[in-house]
Amino acid sequence: MKRLQDIKQEEAQDLYYPTMCKVTQAKQITDMEKWYELEMPADQELNYSPGQFVEVSVFGSGEAPISISSSPSKKGRFELCIRQVGTLTNVLKRYDKGDLIGIRGPYGKGYPMEKLFGKDILIIAGGIGLVPLRSLINYVLDNRKQFGRLIILYGAKTPGELLFKEEIADWATRDDVEFHVTVDQGDDTWTGNTGVITTLIPGLELNLNTTIAAITGPPVMYKFVIMSLKSKQLSDDQIYVSLERRMKCGVGKCGHCQINGVYCCLDGPVFSYADIKPLKEAL
Repeated sequence: MKRLQDIKQEEAQDLYYPTMCKVTQAKQITDMEKWYELEMPADQELNYSPGQFVEVSVFGSGEAPISISSSPSKKGRFELCIRQVGTLTNVLKRYDKGDLIGIRGPYGKGYPMEKLFGKDILIIAGGIGLVPLRSLINYVLDNRKQFGRLIILYGAKTPGELLFKEEIADWATRDDVEFHVTVDQGDDTWTGNTGVITTLIPGLELNLNTTIAAITGPPVMYKFVIMSLKSKQLSDDQIYVSLERRMKCGVGKCGHCQINGVYCCLDGPVFSYADIKPLKEAL
């Protein structure tokens, strides 16, 4: 019979053991970002909600929390989009179809979908923030009749940094999506809106009784986007933000993401603005 301390030790080990997932597709989609489709082992399934993340690892190179970018409707396989910014991510850049990548998770709390059904969904994505929000977008599109309007505002620094170009071209032509895109600085080929993402908000007509806003992007963006939404009279509990940038271990052990007792990896990364507004260090 196993002793209690042995059982606890086994549970702790399982917490940190990655599952080896096979890369089934990989594609460099910008100079800095690479997209991967991964397949779970035959006897396992990655059950997740939009907004959750996994810990991605390569033996000898470390691990990092990465947002899941695919819809939970996609079974057996899931998608990641990884920016090359450090040792681990630059090693992953060399990975291609057939390679194995370590995965722990899913972790964290995603969007409270039970509160979003039947609502108008306003997506506000800045730069790499489109990666986790793409999971929510595609889930809404997979279950289109269960939601109201789908409004997507997307901003990038330059046209060359726009992610998922084929998908955003599709969103722009769909009758059931209201898509608006902007870049901070255009080039000779750019004919769309130029300016920061908040320039897209004043022209929106929102139903205050049914709209839920989901925001993800660089830290500097949050304050000004929230101010713009508040000028539209959206309440604090109608606005959701992601604080995934603060995470490290993913399971509340390292304390790296703690903000006055709130752990982003356990209590988030998706938070209602009403819940984190009192935490001045959060945004």
